[in-house]
Amino acid sequence: MSLVGKKAPDFTTVAVVGDGDFKQVSLADLKGKYVVLFFYPADFTFICPTEIQEFSRRHEEFKALNCEILGCSTDSKHSHKAWIKGGLGKLNHPLLADFTKTITRDYDALVESEGLALRATFIIDDKGIVQHASYNADLLGRSVSETLRMVQALQTGERCPVEWKPGSKTLGKPGS
Repeated sequence: MSLVGKKAPDFTTVAVVGDGDFKQVSLADLKGKYVVLFFYPADFTFICPTEIQEFSRRHEEFKALNCEILGCSTDSKHSHKAWIKGGLGKLNHPLLADFTKTITRDYDALVESEGLALRATFIIDDKGIVQHASYNADLLGRSVSETLRMVQALQTGERCPVEWKPGSKTLGKPGS
């Protein structure tokens, strides 16, 4: 079931922010902003920290586009905090704790047999509509640059051809 073109499933959960503080995060509180919601399989793994840290390093680029980044796994808030304190380091975006697996299931990103999230990425527009969804096999890290490019393309409001980059020609507005 694809969520693209549909209202993003709302959620409220505890997240770990900065260098280990707990904060309640709700998708509804981000209305009017673009959101990149990325799921990853588990804390204390191999590929996941490379993605999480790259999203954190590139945070200002997303912020300049009125876009918030949210990372999510089925680990607990305590696991997230221990990982941040134990080597992942301070982050510029929250890590959502989805210990109940509700958010992961709502976004069709749960591997039920393992209780872990797929490596999935969703781009939600400023009106709360899912505009992009992608899923990677666990062994394949995603491209943060491509996620950023997709947000930029979406914000043009125009048709963007293959390999479009900011400043490149678009194919015009839909319906024209």
